[in-house]
Amino acid sequence: MARKKLIRFQENTEKPNLLEPGKPLYETIKGNWHTAYFNNEHPIVVELACGRGEYTTGLAALIPSKNFIGVDVKGDRLWKGAVVAESQGLQQVAFLRTQIQQLDNFFAPEEISEIWITFPDPRPKDRDDKRRLTHPKFLQLYQQLLAPDGLVHLKTDNADLFAFSLQAVKEFGVRDLQFTEDLYQSELMTYHYGIKTKYEQKYASAGVKINYLQFRFK
Repeated sequence: MARKKLIRFQENTEKPNLLEPGKPLYETIKGNWHTAYFNNEHPIVVELACGRGEYTTGLAALIPSKNFIGVDVKGDRLWKGAVVAESQGLQQVAFLRTQIQQLDNFFAPEEISEIWITFPDPRPKDRDDKRRLTHPKFLQLYQQLLAPDGLVHLKTDNADLFAFSLQAVKEFGVRDLQFTEDLYQSELMTYHYGIKTKYEQKYASAGVKINYLQFRFK
């Protein structure tokens, strides 16, 4: 397994759709995604903690009128998403290797039009609450980077994380909040475009309910 990762890391250095330390665009992309990478003015949709990028590539295949960026710190996972994007000819897809808390180093204010948070680590320990991607410090970061009317989505199978997230966004002050604790029995089901990550397929098939919410900042 270690050898496979090393091979993938080496291949990542040669992938034009994967931005990581050491590549020229990595240091200069902030505020320049439309001109330096995508060569269009389409809205930018970001998937945070994207893993293998199933939502990034899935949405890109369905919506050619938008640009999609998957963000994760794990290079071996991003390799998979980059390979899928290449094999499907998805030109409006990029992957960015960085930690979420450093997102403002790579995006200018209002540069993002939409954010997806798909099955993030629930960080169940109380002392880890500030590392949850719906903690107020992250919400403040997203608010800074989202364009006016920008939309945020969260999907998770973890009931505790969902309860924490719902309380956090309500206290933060958002608008157009919609949510469900059972996505596949909800009218909100259409918002997820029928895309399921490998992780979601495993738990949904076992009968675990999928929680979903969406909102805009005031």
